[in-house]
Amino acid sequence: MFNGGTLAIKVYNRTRNAILAERAAVANTSQLRRTGLLKHESLPEGEGLWIVPCEAIHTFGMKFAIDVLFLSKKRVVKKQRRDMAKRRISICLTASSVLELPAGTLEKTGTEKGDQLEFENL
Repeated sequence: MFNGGTLAIKVYNRTRNAILAERAAVANTSQLRRTGLLKHESLPEGEGLWIVPCEAIHTFGMKFAIDVLFLSKKRVVKKQRRDMAKRRISICLTASSVLELPAGTLEKTGTEKGDQLEFENL
């Protein structure tokens, strides 16, 4: 999905004992946050994008729907947005980061507000 120089993490939902992403890219620079998934045709199952820091996202210019998790600094789910379609905005002013996942991931894993996530560097 992303170039080899991009940091990557594996994301677990500790509360539900489920893997949310086998490989999620880390958007931790202004340029990476600004571009996000806009240049992609799809987001394959098992992949994702962690945007940090981040309190709001949009899907203007995107070609596919995504599932979205707004996370606290301790990586607790503060808000979720399932199957976020194109041309939408979502905000959580108390979030410190956002995890974008393929649409359907949250339903498949049962992920809910309050769940504790765990990240592992790859």
